[in-house]
Amino acid sequence: MSSRPRECFVYLQMPDSGEWVTCGKYARDSVGNGRAIGRFVYGRSYRSRPDAVALDPVHLPLSDRQYETVQLDGVFGVLRDSAPDAWGRMVLQRRAGHTVLDEMDFLLRAGPERAGALSFGLTKTSDPVNESGPPIQRLDELLAAAERMESETDLDQLTADDFNLLAQGSSMGGARPKSVLEHDNQLWIAKFPSKGDRWNNARVEAGLLALAAKCGIDVPVFEVHELENRSVLLVKRFDRSTGRHGQLRSRMASALTIVDGDESPAERKHWSYLLLADEFGRWCHDPANDRLKLFRRMVFNALVSNIDDHPRNHAVIAPQTSWSLSPAYDITPAPQPSSDRYLAMDCGLHGRIASRANLLSGCGRFGLNVQEASQLIYQLQDTVAKTWRKTLQENHVTAADLNTIESAFLPPGLEFEGSAT
Repeated sequence: MSSRPRECFVYLQMPDSGEWVTCGKYARDSVGNGRAIGRFVYGRSYRSRPDAVALDPVHLPLSDRQYETVQLDGVFGVLRDSAPDAWGRMVLQRRAGHTVLDEMDFLLRAGPERAGALSFGLTKTSDPVNESGPPIQRLDELLAAAERMESETDLDQLTADDFNLLAQGSSMGGARPKSVLEHDNQLWIAKFPSKGDRWNNARVEAGLLALAAKCGIDVPVFEVHELENRSVLLVKRFDRSTGRHGQLRSRMASALTIVDGDESPAERKHWSYLLLADEFGRWCHDPANDRLKLFRRMVFNALVSNIDDHPRNHAVIAPQTSWSLSPAYDITPAPQPSSDRYLAMDCGLHGRIASRANLLSGCGRFGLNVQEASQLIYQLQDTVAKTWRKTLQENHVTAADLNTIESAFLPPGLEFEGSAT
């Protein structure tokens, strides 16, 4: 009989005070046919706190009931948002060797600097030592470890230091190599080059973040560092802040959690900007403002062919008690020979096609009429047309890389004419 844990305690760092508390218990059991059911219940002592907050105000509101889910392999979305994604799972699985990890293992083994304000453990009381940040790390050591992790097929060639270095950032989302480090007394995500890159990803992504900022989109602070002719993008953690009690974590939930979605093809009907905008009414303190921000971001993604705009690449955060749309992140162009573009999520009443008509078709869901939405699209289009090349050059994107990604900007299919009603 397996002795591996099937339940764990869920810890939360409270807003303002920075105190770690045990807020509930999560259990996950197999129900056969490769499926699992997850159960979560808030602790009685936590519910009695005057400062208690819900981990998820819609799917896990604060109450004494036991919640259940079979989605995401039995993991509640807001808990899964604190767990590793593709890159982190690969790091932890390789560290485990021949032991096949399951969802509970990934929750428990992710490093202390996971996204959001949650942590997990087997003891009823959280150990503050285990929730402390990583030591200051050298970026060159992280880069070397990431390169070995991505390319080395022989596990015996990977050292304990490799795993220890990269485990700090193992809970960060996405498939690209990355880790977490302390820089200027703050926590940053370090995004490394990958062996399959077609261009200098760090420089291009930095240029896209700068271009998004020129289009009025909130973006995190970022820097690019050069190490032996290799570029590394550092993005300041927007789910962290410094307060009277040191590093404070913000609660965080992905758009996938908000729309109650799953990653299976059958569930992608929930992948929708329109549905996300609707749900802001139940999640956000100022839904009208966040809907407008989301519309601007959606249009920008269409203008630069960012087709990696899936629901894990959008989030809301709660530094205090209320939720709001996070800064934009993971913006990358996708040059293609065809004129049509399709975003990862539905962007109008006609699905995922990134055309002006489709972007306008659902504008009322974002609090805009057709005239207002059309004017905003033209403004963003004008800014991108006039500044994209210069902005990327200012971020040291080479002429060769500019030529490679040029077709991503202002794709002809954007002008597809159709009904906007």
